[in-house]
Amino acid sequence: MAMITLNIMPIAYISKGLRVDEIVKSAHKPDFLPEKIPLLETVAANLPGMIFQILQRQDGSVFIPYISSGCKYLYELEPEAVQADFRVLCKLIHPQDIQAFTESIAVCRNTLTPWHWEGQIITPSGKLKWIQGTSQPELQEDGDFLWHGLIMDITDRKQAQEKLQESEARYKAILDAIPDLMFRISRDGEYLDLKSEGANITLSREEIVGKNLQELLPSDVAAISQVAIAKTLDSGILQTCEYQLPTSLGVRDYEARLVVSGTDEVLAIVRDITDRKQGEVALQNLAQKFAKAFSCSPDSITISTLQEGRFIEVNDSFVNLSGYGRDEAIGKTSFELNLWVQDRDRLNLVQELQSTGVARNLEIEFRQKSGEIITTLLSAEVIDLNGIPAILAVHHDITERKQVEAQLRFCAQRDRLLAETLVRIRSSLNLEQILQTTVTEVRQFLQADRVFIGLNNANLGIKTIAESVDPKYPSVSGWSINDEAYLQELRNLLKDNLVRVVEDITQIEVSPKVKAHYRKFQTKATLAVPIMLNNELFGALIANQCSEPRHWLPIEIDLLQQMSEQVAIAIQQSQICQKLAELNTNLEYQVQERTAQLEQKMQEVEKLHRVKDVVLHTVAHDLRTSVMGNLMVLKNLLNQGQGQGSRGAGEQGSRGAITASLSSLPLSHAPCPIPSAQSSIPISRSIIERMIQGNDRQLTMINSLLEINSCEKQGLEIKIEPVQFSTLLGGTFSQLEPMLTQNQATLKNLVPADLPLVMADGTRLQKVLVNLIAHGLQNNPPGLNFTLSATVEGGMIRTQIQDDGVGMSKVECDRLFDLHVRDPQDCCSTSIGLKMYLCRKVIKAHGGEIGVMSNRKRGLTFWFTLPLATSSATNRP
Repeated sequence: MAMITLNIMPIAYISKGLRVDEIVKSAHKPDFLPEKIPLLETVAANLPGMIFQILQRQDGSVFIPYISSGCKYLYELEPEAVQADFRVLCKLIHPQDIQAFTESIAVCRNTLTPWHWEGQIITPSGKLKWIQGTSQPELQEDGDFLWHGLIMDITDRKQAQEKLQESEARYKAILDAIPDLMFRISRDGEYLDLKSEGANITLSREEIVGKNLQELLPSDVAAISQVAIAKTLDSGILQTCEYQLPTSLGVRDYEARLVVSGTDEVLAIVRDITDRKQGEVALQNLAQKFAKAFSCSPDSITISTLQEGRFIEVNDSFVNLSGYGRDEAIGKTSFELNLWVQDRDRLNLVQELQSTGVARNLEIEFRQKSGEIITTLLSAEVIDLNGIPAILAVHHDITERKQVEAQLRFCAQRDRLLAETLVRIRSSLNLEQILQTTVTEVRQFLQADRVFIGLNNANLGIKTIAESVDPKYPSVSGWSINDEAYLQELRNLLKDNLVRVVEDITQIEVSPKVKAHYRKFQTKATLAVPIMLNNELFGALIANQCSEPRHWLPIEIDLLQQMSEQVAIAIQQSQICQKLAELNTNLEYQVQERTAQLEQKMQEVEKLHRVKDVVLHTVAHDLRTSVMGNLMVLKNLLNQGQGQGSRGAGEQGSRGAITASLSSLPLSHAPCPIPSAQSSIPISRSIIERMIQGNDRQLTMINSLLEINSCEKQGLEIKIEPVQFSTLLGGTFSQLEPMLTQNQATLKNLVPADLPLVMADGTRLQKVLVNLIAHGLQNNPPGLNFTLSATVEGGMIRTQIQDDGVGMSKVECDRLFDLHVRDPQDCCSTSIGLKMYLCRKVIKAHGGEIGVMSNRKRGLTFWFTLPLATSSATNRP
């Protein structure tokens, strides 16, 4: 009850005429009872402002005895903060109102008149408020000023006043801008007032005001107007009536709008609508024409908003084209209907329309309600529809035309591909090349991820023999399987379906093995056509899509069927050629069988003759040369020995001869009786060197003959193992260094250090390299330059040794590695010929090839190949 009393008491005080400032002043009188403080606070709390009492002393200091809690609502400050420093309130005053505030305080202080001020403040939170301050200053006995007052929030009132002023100004401006006639008319039809500024009127104000409708208007128009006035006043609802009046410009149409403006009077706004009526008639005629064109057009026509693409109107052709009914389309956006296949197409359309206002024959893909994709030529313009920019679009369906064009292109490419395949089959017997070219061109034509050919063999199972695949996906080249159950399932898939078409492998039922196969090779869709020979399944031509499921077109299936027929013809042709070759072989065998023994004998005789020729011509020639050299040296020694008997020892030293003791020579080489054990003959150093070279060649030749004889009888023994090619070359260079130095030759090594391992017998391969280098040194003057290089080609390492010496004819190049007898006067030694023969034996035993090419400018290029080491060979213990 106490709380109720406190809330009611301020109202009671105010109702009795007590002023707020009197209540505030009474709180500081000596007889003010403390129990009245809650009453004062209650009054302050119920006021939309702040009660204050300020004491301004003579020295200028300010003391605030009291300030109500409304300070927090009004200024967003605590009363204690204001009592501590009253200047915080002054800082909140708007800069535009500070001067007026200061002047009002000064006037009030000087005249002791009540203080009244209105202004704006900016609260600490940034709010802008209008406040009104009132106060009554009192001069105290001691000369101080005591201010009792109230500050109220008048923001709402100020805003309402501003809106009212703005509204009045706006309505006045609107009224002045209206060019229509305005009449105030009483219920009985008398003109009370009018506004005719800006209106086309022939009568003056004095001729109209005070007159009745019947006096100024035709009787029918006056009757219509009188009825409209009565309805307006009785119902209080705006009434509209239209009528025609004859004027100097002819008959004009008018529209009158009537509203209640007072007791038994209306305000009539009259407008000349002649132009509008004529426009409406023309627009109605145009609208009828447009409606007929819109509804009867064979092309889809739509009207949609430019901003959102929301359909406002569509014709029947749109319904037929899109699959959406009018009720489904109107009010929905094209995105809500999921019409655009590419969302960026609409963005491009809008950008073009905003820049030029028109778009012509844009080829756009749309999605029908069924999900099918169609292609249209879109033409559009921007139109204004009741102030809203809209798009008038016409869609001409060219889907069938595009399909026909694509089909024609596809057929032309297919016919070209089939013709080229047929030409290849007729002009080539290389089955492997035909099949590989076929799968490559079919994959390119179908834009598939993989195309391959698999053959079915009763003994070997199924094996892939040709493939073309996108590098992003695994290859099935060389894949084979001999699981009989799995094989039978694969055969049945083709046998039962004839042509196997799978657009999505997840939607078919197959065994786990087939699923695993699809998963291993990332197959998402497949098209398989059997290759039939003599009504038997010989294999299949298969296309795979690995990126996603795929719809295979009938023309694609037809292409694969025709290509499988061509492949079958190629295979059959290859088989026929193979049979013909076998028949020819049999015929040749029958002839060869009768002459086999004769040929064998001839070969034996030829072999004996070869060995005999080698022994007679090669050994005899080299041995004879060596003996003749020894005789020449011995005779020279003898002659020198005789000459030295008549010359002094000093002369001997000056000629640079070598004195040799005859007793040191073998007896078999002595040309004459030995005179004394202590006799000596000087020998030229070059002669001794030639003797050493001759004996070296003789020893090399004898070794080569022995090795050839061993190879011919027992075969060449080699120990093949994985060898690092660069390491092998290092050992070879150490053997070649003295030979290269002696002949002033250079060897440039261009062999990469990271070559893979090769399968080779290191010792024999080093001999091959030394023999090839020695051939160049033996047949060229000093200063020869060699270049050694190696590359990896088709699972082999190809090594080349190129020099800049003397070249050879093609016949010599072809016969260099053969075992044949050369002319003793030939520049090439017979021992070197034997070495070349042995080089070919060694390389052939390794599974490689060897040869020599004569360069165009000068020099020879020896080459040989060696197989790379396989993973199984390198892992062998």
